[in-house]
This record gives sequence, C-alpha cells and structure tokens, in this order.
Amino acid sequence: MEIKVLKDEKNELDIEIPSLTIAEVLRVYLNKEGAKLAAWKKAHQTSNPVLHIEADNPKKLLKNAIKALEKEIDTTVADFKKLK
Repeated sequence: MEIKVLKDEKNELDIEIPSLTIAEVLRVYLNKEGAKLAAWKKAHQTSNPVLHIEADNPKKLLKNAIKALEKEIDTTVADFKKLK
C-alpha cells in the first residue's frame, strides 16, 4: 500500500491513504494513543482519504498506533486459530 505524505510539520501530519477502512481504524487508534486531533476527510467520492493528525510528535504517535493495531490483529488471529 502506498501512503503519500502531504504535510509534515512539527505538530501536524497529513497523509493520503488509499483505503478508507484503514484511515478510520488508524483514526480510532490515534485518538486512543493520545492525539490532540485525528480525523480523515475525502474531497470527493473518487479521491483517497487524507488522515490529519495533530500531536506533539505525530510521526511517533502514528507508529505507536500502527504497532498497537498490529498487536491486536495478531492476538485476534491467534484467538481464531485456537477455535479450530
């Protein structure tokens, strides 16, 4: 998946993500991780969503949110494997 960085400043980060589902999941995790603001927008139905993050260190926060999401996915996959 290709992610395009549109804005990279000290306390703000805007990234274009090709999946609305991933943008929404990241938004939820970013807000759990302590973002001042995490929201996505779509300019048009055919355009990709842009995830806007405001935090003291938005890149670090994004990495932490991705790690937390990966951990939860791994746990869920392991739980499903136990059901067999």
